[in-house]
Amino acid sequence: MDWGLKNRLSRIIKPETGRTVMLAIDHGYFLGPTSGLEEPKETIKPLLPYADSLMLTRGILRASVNAQDDVPVVLRVSGGTSVIGKSLANEGLTVSMEDALRLNVSAVALSIFVGSEYEKETLLSLAHLVDEGQKYGIPVLAVTAVGKEMNRDARYLSLCCRIAAELGAHFVKTYYCENFTQVVKECPVPVVIAGGKKIEEKAALELAFNAVSDGAIGVDMGRNIFQSDCPVGMIMAVREIVHKKAKVKQAFELYEEIKHKPR
Repeated sequence: MDWGLKNRLSRIIKPETGRTVMLAIDHGYFLGPTSGLEEPKETIKPLLPYADSLMLTRGILRASVNAQDDVPVVLRVSGGTSVIGKSLANEGLTVSMEDALRLNVSAVALSIFVGSEYEKETLLSLAHLVDEGQKYGIPVLAVTAVGKEMNRDARYLSLCCRIAAELGAHFVKTYYCENFTQVVKECPVPVVIAGGKKIEEKAALELAFNAVSDGAIGVDMGRNIFQSDCPVGMIMAVREIVHKKAKVKQAFELYEEIKHKPR
């Protein structure tokens, strides 16, 4: 791995801990105005000091993040489908590597749909993106998207993550599952976990704790932060778990403290 790739990855995965707290705010690329992200700029602003990176689209980056903000960007570069379309799996690349470079991103991300009818297309898009990234020193995050018909178990997710790594992804985003240590063990590149749908705050903290305890290098969490009744308290609590190895009880107490702090 050359210097540029290493440098960009080190902005996302913090060298001091080898871990990361990514803030996922790319939901609108297929969901439209998601609850909590109706006004992305207002959502992002208070969370920026606590996010190691933002995962978002170029449109939201340009419209909702100040160029002066010193935050690494993981740019979503796949899309072309919507929640009301026939299949979310029928994605293509939506951003050129040259534009990603102009936006000074630290990494690019796309979804792969292993086991879907569009498996080949999304995997070839990953391979192409890795080739393009190598030209410019930009790492690639592969997101193991899971369709309704897919089981989120260790066997399937391990298959997805390994294929992504074999095709050259520099790190992988996937779901937490039972026997998650197997997924991490069989994937030769770093793994971050997706936060998934909104759940109760303590349960989301338990998810983060279990994931990093089982080998994930961190989280790429969105709805469980920005849809929380105290987003700042939630992202601070997640950071305590990921970077400071706090227990769930300690992290939840911090969240409660921030939540009830007089404003």
